[in-house]
Amino acid sequence: MKYGKLISAMALLVALAIPVSLAAQEHPTKHHQYNLVDIGTFGGPNVIFNFSSPTDHLLGSNGMVTGGADTTTVDPYCFDNPDCFVEHAFKWEEGVLTDLGTLGGNNSQGFWINDKGQIAGLAQNGMIDPLLGIQLVHAVLWSEEGKIFDIGTFGGYESLSQAINKRGQVVGLAANTIPDPNAIFLLGQQARAFLWDKKTGMQDLGTLGTGNDAFAQYVNDRAQVAGYAYTDTTQNSTAFCGNVPTQDPFFWENGTMIDVGTLGGVCGYATDLNNQGQVIGNSDLAGDLTFHPFSWTKSGGMKDLGTFGGDNGQANALNDAGEIVGKADFPGSQLHDAFLWKNGTMTDLGNLGKTSNAHNINSSGQIVGASVINDDGELRPFLWENGGPMVDLTTLVPPHPGVHLDGGDTWLNDRGEILVTGTLSNGDVHAFLLTPCDDHHRDGGGCGERAEGAVQSSSALATQNPTAMTENNPSVRMGALHGRLHRGHQGQGFGTYQPQ
Repeated sequence: MKYGKLISAMALLVALAIPVSLAAQEHPTKHHQYNLVDIGTFGGPNVIFNFSSPTDHLLGSNGMVTGGADTTTVDPYCFDNPDCFVEHAFKWEEGVLTDLGTLGGNNSQGFWINDKGQIAGLAQNGMIDPLLGIQLVHAVLWSEEGKIFDIGTFGGYESLSQAINKRGQVVGLAANTIPDPNAIFLLGQQARAFLWDKKTGMQDLGTLGTGNDAFAQYVNDRAQVAGYAYTDTTQNSTAFCGNVPTQDPFFWENGTMIDVGTLGGVCGYATDLNNQGQVIGNSDLAGDLTFHPFSWTKSGGMKDLGTFGGDNGQANALNDAGEIVGKADFPGSQLHDAFLWKNGTMTDLGNLGKTSNAHNINSSGQIVGASVINDDGELRPFLWENGGPMVDLTTLVPPHPGVHLDGGDTWLNDRGEILVTGTLSNGDVHAFLLTPCDDHHRDGGGCGERAEGAVQSSSALATQNPTAMTENNPSVRMGALHGRLHRGHQGQGFGTYQPQ
């Protein structure tokens, strides 16, 4: 890719010299104001999105939300929760938070919600895995009525469901009975990608090359599947994937798993799949010291999306129009900005002070993500729409003393609703739903005269508790099982996702 038309050395110097906030003031853009609702918990301190990535579908098109929330019970195993409280999957709808329960064990979590309110996730059943020494985790489906169904395994101990489409088809991974010291998540048994539906049950999607393991992460409404698979059994040592066998993204359709390939390295994985069968992801280049975002189609193959002249880039999400968002480095690879890739062109979305990363894009081209605003690493969620510039989301909500929206994780749907994490003044982390004051949401309460307006310059919400999003923050720390499952293996998408 040629970057002369996108960014010149002079343009870069100018961009670094002029604060983005000043550029925004010179070109004011009107945005909807937003109501802000705390999703809440089950009495415990935090809402936890461990194992999740920006392209998990935690926010449904109708405003329903899923995830995992703390209870008041202490978990002696500290499962995937860094605060060691028992965590239950939830469904939030129109102000009501519903505990979805477990399979009889301690913990559960929802990863993906479809338009019917069906949720794919995982739950513990109370039995002990003799290989890992923890309560067994199984892939589950919650019906629209909230009933839990155990999807099961291929005869092994563990499984998890990662995504569900509008037809109720679920994908994920499940262990079989064959010992495997190099298994995905170090489960101790081969981990195989599956596609499940109510009529046909669980189908093993196969593997690539001489590899034994695969993980299905995305399924579209055409029952096409994307994920990643090991292509051999020899461990590599890479900065990006860690010590794992050669790992390639795959595309599965009608019984056939296709190797999407890489950009020359031994580590690649998918990060999203749209209804057109387009796969995006990230791949090491030759030598495995740098990585770039890619786009792949069955007819066109793999395309390197490049960067802004630096070493690394990261694709996070795309919509059905093929518009892709993520982040890319500038020369020197010390700074990066969020990008929009559209019609063959990578556009710099700017930042709110230092760096930025775009997490999600909807069908209208609205983009959300997070930006580092100062040298302390403080994060703010952003919205980019209508050609920009980027706006701090905390300036579009009413003052909420004691709440700091940090933008570590940010999702949005086609109705323009936004889900974002935030930190309370006591350090607890909650999820907040932002609903725009537009013609579709005015009856939601609290909009008043706040239908539309120019970008505000300040907000009590943004300054009340400016806690930096660091590794010590509960919303980004990994729990005991999370560390166990991802140790030496970061190439699956959520393990390598960097919010800054």
